[in-house]
Amino acid sequence: MKRVYILLICLLTIFTTIQAEEAQWICASECNHTPNCWQIFRKNFNLSKRPDKVEVRISADSKYWLWINGELVVFEGSLKRGPSPGDCYYDTVDISKHLRKGDNSIAVLTWFFGKGGFSHHNSGKAGLFFEGNADGVSLNSGNSWLATIYTAYKDTDAPHPNFRLHESNIRFDAREQIDGWQEKDYDDSAMKQAVAIAIAGDKPFGKMVKRPIPMWKDYGLKKYSNVIRSAQGDTLICTLPYNCQMTPYIKLKAEAGKTIHIITDNYRGGDATNIRAEYITRNGKQEYENYGWMNGHKVYYIIPEGVKVLDVKFRETGYDTEFSGYFNCNDEFLNELWKRSARTLYITMRDNYMDCPDRERAQWWGDEVNELGEAFYALSPSSHKLATKGIHELMNWQRPDGTIFSPCPATTWDKELPLQMLASVGWYGFHTQYYFSGDSSFIPIIYDRVHRYLHDVWQTDEDGLAIVRHGGWSWGDWGSNIDLEALTSCWYYLALKAEKRFALMIGKNSDAEECETMMQRIKTSFNKRYWNGKVYRTPSYKRATDDRVQAMAVVAGIADSDKYEAIAQTLQQELHASPYMEKYVLEALCLMGKHAQAIERMKLRYKKMLNYEYTTLFEGWGIGKEGVGGGTINHAWTGGPLTILSQYICGVAPTSPSFRTFKVEPNLGSLTEVATTVSTNHGNIEVDIKKTGSTMILKLKVPKDCKAEVPIEEGKTKILLSGRHKLELSCK
Repeated sequence: MKRVYILLICLLTIFTTIQAEEAQWICASECNHTPNCWQIFRKNFNLSKRPDKVEVRISADSKYWLWINGELVVFEGSLKRGPSPGDCYYDTVDISKHLRKGDNSIAVLTWFFGKGGFSHHNSGKAGLFFEGNADGVSLNSGNSWLATIYTAYKDTDAPHPNFRLHESNIRFDAREQIDGWQEKDYDDSAMKQAVAIAIAGDKPFGKMVKRPIPMWKDYGLKKYSNVIRSAQGDTLICTLPYNCQMTPYIKLKAEAGKTIHIITDNYRGGDATNIRAEYITRNGKQEYENYGWMNGHKVYYIIPEGVKVLDVKFRETGYDTEFSGYFNCNDEFLNELWKRSARTLYITMRDNYMDCPDRERAQWWGDEVNELGEAFYALSPSSHKLATKGIHELMNWQRPDGTIFSPCPATTWDKELPLQMLASVGWYGFHTQYYFSGDSSFIPIIYDRVHRYLHDVWQTDEDGLAIVRHGGWSWGDWGSNIDLEALTSCWYYLALKAEKRFALMIGKNSDAEECETMMQRIKTSFNKRYWNGKVYRTPSYKRATDDRVQAMAVVAGIADSDKYEAIAQTLQQELHASPYMEKYVLEALCLMGKHAQAIERMKLRYKKMLNYEYTTLFEGWGIGKEGVGGGTINHAWTGGPLTILSQYICGVAPTSPSFRTFKVEPNLGSLTEVATTVSTNHGNIEVDIKKTGSTMILKLKVPKDCKAEVPIEEGKTKILLSGRHKLELSCK
């Protein structure tokens, strides 16, 4: 009996030890989980040898910075919360190359947003999770870790960031700075033991989902393009090379208690107060980098008397991808438009595709549909993962009644914009993401939820046309003269078109047949009800003819070619679409063979925007009072011309998933020279075309294992294997 008792005690001890070693969510003992709370954590340990590989899992609500033995390893880790309601993401980081034999230290700084907004789901707790082992030593977050509140980080006074943003302004009081706390040899004896909040998977942090996108690309601290003083002498005006996501740095000498204010020219972007920073000096030489990223073309350091600035720099960070796409032609206006479109696309990518990087940072899916299409022509394939992340989030946030909404993840928003949701699940959203990237992994996961949305939530009338749903916000586009009823059936048709393709892929043939039947009925009824012999109009619609409806009927395939001339003439006269919907107008013109008209309209519509000396494109056709929706100057939904120029003018488009086969069917319109590069999973497609009279000389590079289809003359095509080719084509 005594032996049994001893055995039970031993087993209980082993079990307790195992439980104690399990990684837990931790915080400082004095943490009250208030918004804008910053904490520092440390873990000291000894290794008998340097390990070959140490992969750790790290998560935080909301962001973290990681040092190993005093070396910065992760600059802004963790994604904003919300792969599904109540859950979070975790990062996987290999820290082995930063470890050494003997004594080692881990140091982590965390930032807790602690409030609601449009792109992050607040857990309510400021926690850190760290899990891993090195050479048999547990690194798991728990009672072996030390933690404290970093009181140097504080709130600013009003004005605060607008309600859409989760981030707070940051005030750093250097008089409370803790010197060297990240270093291996820092004396942390005064720090207290961290306390556990929860174990992995428990509330409030929920299920932990592996980060599906790369860690940020860190471009390092760099000099500004130009630095000047204001006329009053109290402000440093620092010019960035372009609109970018950046953190400002300053080195200075001062007495204690001086306050430096840091903002960008986008501080009031979108007619709202956004992110700013304050730095309160201590005595002597000092340096500071504000870790809350901002964006803009200029950074303003407002310097009080008695402060000597020794240096200013900035650190650009962003989504880890490359500008591997390319476009150039003999029209510099179009070259600049493509370039600004690409820059705007990149600045609206981070934790999620966003509408703008200043006012909202929110995953509006109307924006994302245009953005993901642009990415295939502007960026390297690593960019593809961001849209797939968004697809899972959108459908994971589907409500019990079957409706879906964006932006999500969110804490303070739940309104459905029905037409944006149709665009998202449809041909230009989910289908484009699959077909251009070749990634079909999400389709069986989200299919049933998409089917439910299209067939249970949406209803059709006696003629099979979609009944207008107003949802939480009955929004068809910015601007005026929106024929919402006709527009709704176009978007619904395109959503069914995508569902049909997905249904066939996963063997749901009866669903595909249902979609085909519904599409045929919509096409017949649409033309009968809305076509009046000259234009498409809802009979009860009394305002100017909507250019959006004409375009959407073409791109959906509802309009037959016998209507093209009338539609093209209408698109010469009607100019109502915002930059969001203008992409589809331009595409419709190209699909009707009106490439020269598309270029002409593109230059007309974007002329005023490009007259501004910005590197990014606007939310509307103007800014300020001439803008829409707040009038931001960096809205990537406006970059549709990038897609049009590469896909339709240069003519490069996939004919099977992931560009395994693709066509090069150029139509230069009024241009004489074009060149483009499209970066695919298989390598770069390179096209260079010169037109003289009725002849085009086309130079083409086809990636290995891909095939290109190029029209040689009307009615005939030639299949090219991978390699380089030079062809002489007849112009259309």
